[in-house]
Amino acid sequence: MDPTSFLEQIWIARWPLASGVGLTLIISFLSIIAGTILGVGVGMSLTYGARPLRWLVRGYTDFIRGTPVLVLVLASYYVLGTIGLQLKPFQAGVLALAVFCSSHVGEIVRGALQAIPKGQTEAAKAIGLTFAETFIYVLAPQALRQILPAWVNTAAEMVKASTLLSIIGIGELLLSTQEVIARTFMSLPFYFLAGALYFLINFGIESLGRLIERKISIQS
Repeated sequence: MDPTSFLEQIWIARWPLASGVGLTLIISFLSIIAGTILGVGVGMSLTYGARPLRWLVRGYTDFIRGTPVLVLVLASYYVLGTIGLQLKPFQAGVLALAVFCSSHVGEIVRGALQAIPKGQTEAAKAIGLTFAETFIYVLAPQALRQILPAWVNTAAEMVKASTLLSIIGIGELLLSTQEVIARTFMSLPFYFLAGALYFLINFGIESLGRLIERKISIQS
């Protein structure tokens, strides 16, 4: 393959590829944020909820974690439509990834909270702190140090899982790359380029996670 020809094709396809990267970043960001918020609620329910609530949330978590992401994507787009909830591909994709993310974050949060000695909570009660104050000032800072490394891995997995959204027609990076390949027939070079771009995105996430970890460790 002529490198000059490949570079020329990259230049011609620069805007579709840039659009695919941008859409991948947006989808990943929204699904990670929504999944994290929901996951914190799941983790707290598993740790502090009443028994019926724990059973319900445990069933949700086990079911979602045991379901392939592709099935969740197809269910969000096609199955929900059969019951009158017709989502656009973008909405269905973000929903599926956020739900999947929440199940993993929920387990991460549960494990971190349960690892904190019960004496911490008892001491907070002894000085008159409410549950909300205990969680914000005592439990959350300690849990965060344990949650962060696993959360970074989950965030990176969401970026990789976003490639599955091409199956419902979302023009993220993989689908944009496939459309360029269909025009140029340069499969290996453009797949390698897509892999490098995904690596850079995940490397950025991991670098940010390490930076936050260092700041947290310095403060402690």
